[in-house]
Amino acid sequence: MEFEIVYWHWVVLGVLLMLSEIVLTTFFILWFGIAAVLMGGLLFVLPGLDLTWQILIWTVLSSILALFWFKYLKPLSIDKTKAGLSREAIVGEVGQVISVPRDGKRGQLRFPAPILGADEWLIISQDDLAQGDRVRVKDVSGNSLIVEKA
Repeated sequence: MEFEIVYWHWVVLGVLLMLSEIVLTTFFILWFGIAAVLMGGLLFVLPGLDLTWQILIWTVLSSILALFWFKYLKPLSIDKTKAGLSREAIVGEVGQVISVPRDGKRGQLRFPAPILGADEWLIISQDDLAQGDRVRVKDVSGNSLIVEKA
């Protein structure tokens, strides 16, 4: 009795490979699984396909899908925000005081263009400031900026 690989063998292999991504979380084995499911579909249409051709087609499909992932899809998933880098992104920036800090209350500053998603920020300053003064950001304290006259 000779063992013959049929379409559902490829589908089961593909599903198992795709489920392994739950543990691995690399999105690399996923493409081998998708290629196996596609190979199962092809074998359903062409049931007499030789095992050598099946493995060759699966290898080529896996390579094409993995290349597509690395070249086109993975670059889209890279986080291009400056989350976690707020201090580096905002220190040294210059803005204009729109509300002066007084009696322990924080003032407010406006940048010419939004920085980290906002153009108005709360400020703390050791300097005496007046509305309309230009100030430079020295540091970040929580959600407020520590500023000095520019």
